[in-house]
Amino acid sequence: MKQQGTERHAVISRVTTGMRVVDTVGVEVGTVDLVQRGDPNAVTVQASTADPGGSLHELIETAAVEEPDVPADLAARLLRRGYLKVSTELTRTGAVYVLADQIATVTDDQVRLDVPAGDLPPEE
Repeated sequence: MKQQGTERHAVISRVTTGMRVVDTVGVEVGTVDLVQRGDPNAVTVQASTADPGGSLHELIETAAVEEPDVPADLAARLLRRGYLKVSTELTRTGAVYVLADQIATVTDDQVRLDVPAGDLPPEE
């Protein structure tokens, strides 16, 4: 029996830039711009060992200079689990992020999600 993290890694490893992305009900979300595999050792919040001179936001900026462009707590989750950045016309910023565990299936040319497009966090 595979572990959930291994399954996520296998699914996201089949995604390539340019693939079409559709949500759980078949709404066209957009196309994949960036594929980032998860890193379980990415920045995590540990209050007891946090550097009092630094903030979580500063740590995230150090770990990921430009991506993902979302609030720090969400950025940490995206970095740990893996994510897709999807170009879309559904948001004013032109992009949304998909957590690796929101990917239902990957076919030759399409990524199908198990969440509606409205649940995807937009780029800031």
